Amino acid sequence: MTIKGPGIFLAQFAGDAAPFSSLDGICGWAADLGYKGVQIPTWDARLFDLAKASDSQDYCDEVKGVVEGHGLAITELSAHLQGQLVAVHPAYDELFDGFAAPHVRGNPKARQEWAVDQVKRMATASRRLGLGQAAAFSGALAWPYVYPWPQRPAGLVETAFDELAKRWRPILDHFDENGVDVCFEIHPGEDLHDGVTYEMFLERTGNHPRARMLYDPSHYILQGLDYLSHIDIYHERIGMFHVKDAELNPDGRQGVYGGYQPWANRAGRFRSLGDGQVDFASVFSKLTQYGFEGWAVLEWECAIKSAEQGAREGAPFIAAHIIERGDKAFDDFAGSGADEAVNRRALGLS
Repeated sequence: MTIKGPGIFLAQFAGDAAPFSSLDGICGWAADLGYKGVQIPTWDARLFDLAKASDSQDYCDEVKGVVEGHGLAITELSAHLQGQLVAVHPAYDELFDGFAAPHVRGNPKARQEWAVDQVKRMATASRRLGLGQAAAFSGALAWPYVYPWPQRPAGLVETAFDELAKRWRPILDHFDENGVDVCFEIHPGEDLHDGVTYEMFLERTGNHPRARMLYDPSHYILQGLDYLSHIDIYHERIGMFHVKDAELNPDGRQGVYGGYQPWANRAGRFRSLGDGQVDFASVFSKLTQYGFEGWAVLEWECAIKSAEQGAREGAPFIAAHIIERGDKAFDDFAGSGADEAVNRRALGLS
């Protein structure tokens, strides 16, 4: 039971210039840096055609062939942006319209229907690719009311979570039919942004077995949440792992909320691996202790360091933290064997 890796999430690296403009090119780049797996964003047509993947086994076989041709594996698919659009508060309609296909922009109902179809297609594509997990955001209806001022009307949050679960339940059932887990990234800006909100959602979906977590400690650093005890509490529900660092350095001028400053000037900001405050030795130890066998996938979002340097440093950093799970106890050399009679005498029971 050893964590697989290092993997890399391709979303932050895709671009219009080679080698980042095609799946073949970016996989060659990732392999040269020492990565063993790639997590593929399903919204980026330069790398992946979700419609084809959900409809055609031949296309999925071609995609696997491209990736495996570079000695890599597909870790998971991601529909973060489409998942966001499953539930959008009207205050964010215009800002989130850019995540959607052009033909549904400006039409919240059509946009939501498109997003649901997209996320379901990811489930089907994941099955065709032989994958057991996929990533998504939950979307948010209650997020504008995260701070309780003005006082929230009684039942507002409950109604929001009832609706969120109602929208996701048929999607989760479709994932179940395909044998794939939805791993929600627990993330500020989503209604599922900490353990409490995840539990509220889980309760309303009947503890759906496919509603799992994408664990990313960086988002807990920025909230002041204990990211290690979180593993103790939710390890049975953690299905995916983003390896991303962060730091929170509050001072006399700003704290968790960041004073509307750009990322580089915020008290809480994402960093490249090893440059922040996440204790990754303990994170990898706990995940290994609980038998996590998924991929450790770099997600680069540093506010200071370049993407290229972050990617170069990420693969060896992750590889150095992966623990080979032992198959025997350290004190086996001193074992006295198994003997029930001896055990009874040792306990004074003979």
